[in-house]
Amino acid sequence: MHRERVSENVFWFQSELYAQVTAGVIAGPQWAVLIDTLASPEETLIIREFIEHDLGLQVRYVINTHYHADHTWGNCFFPGATILSHARCRELMHTKGIPSLEAAKKHNPSLRQVKIVLPHITFEDGDLNLRVGKKNLILSLSLGHSSDCISVLVEEDRILFAGDTFMPLPYIVDGNIDEMITSIKKISRMGLENIVQGHGDIVLRGEIEAAVKENLAYLSAIRKHARAALKRKSPLEYLDEVGIEECGKSRVYLGGLAETLHRHNLRALYKVMLENKDSGESEETPA
Repeated sequence: MHRERVSENVFWFQSELYAQVTAGVIAGPQWAVLIDTLASPEETLIIREFIEHDLGLQVRYVINTHYHADHTWGNCFFPGATILSHARCRELMHTKGIPSLEAAKKHNPSLRQVKIVLPHITFEDGDLNLRVGKKNLILSLSLGHSSDCISVLVEEDRILFAGDTFMPLPYIVDGNIDEMITSIKKISRMGLENIVQGHGDIVLRGEIEAAVKENLAYLSAIRKHARAALKRKSPLEYLDEVGIEECGKSRVYLGGLAETLHRHNLRALYKVMLENKDSGESEETPA
């Protein structure tokens, strides 16, 4: 697992086992905050070891940026911590996370110790603020990847833990393309020093503008191709021929998963457009 000190008392971790998923730690004088957990128990426990032995701290709060397994299933390894999230995240962890984990355990023995721990404190509207030593963390809605996504801004350092709202390849299968565009544009106006993506490497200040443009261009491209598919006799065959490079992204992103995720994006967006066309609704309604 990769680890990096982003700024004073702010640390970043990146999985080597699954899709370059990331987590973060903000260390205070007496306790620490963990932003997301990783997909595997092994790597999550490595983070806990670093916090407890290298930093000499306990995790008081775990923030879940959204309900997906690779960001929440490690909650159980911090039994003394208070879990924070959006209210919708708690709901989805209960309705989708619990049965999903039970199904996964049948095929993956490494998950036998894992259990779903639901968030203890949630919010719906506005922001939630959390003070960690001299740093103020601002939890805000950041939709697009899913209906419960939040981001976490380390205000003094202008570091944004963006969750999966900002990734090397935007992924909207469980979310909404227009909300994703709105969130990315908002991020571009925040005057950030770093963006910690939910997957992938840290985006540095000088790289943010280009990364924003590339992600917005990609979303525009897949929307164009999904619209074009509506006019084809064989729409799915057409979409299968639309490569990721044609839409401005690389297939090597996310540990090689990018091409598969790209095809999921195209099909999901086409399905939404087709359903809305049949019902007479605008294509921009949520998935």
